Amino acid sequence: MQKWKVTFVDDHGEQVDEVFESAECPNNEQAAKLIKERFLPVAAELDLNDLEGRTADAGVKSLKSQNSIQILGITPI
Repeated sequence: MQKWKVTFVDDHGEQVDEVFESAECPNNEQAAKLIKERFLPVAAELDLNDLEGRTADAGVKSLKSQNSIQILGITPI
C-alpha cells in the first residue's frame, strides 16, 4: 500500500498533515471520507442522502460546511 499525505485546514484554522494508506492516490472525495473516518467517526456514519447524487463532491462540501475542514492537497510519501 502506498502512503499519501493529505494536507488540510482543520476546524481551528490550523494546517494539518495526515498520512493515509491507499493503493491509489485518493481524490478529494475519498480523502474527505478518510478524514471523517479518522477525526469524525460519528459524522462518517451519517447518510448524505440529501447531497449524494445531486451534488458533486458531497463529502468534500459537507466536510467544509459542517466541520470547517478544507482539503488543501494530496501528495505521495
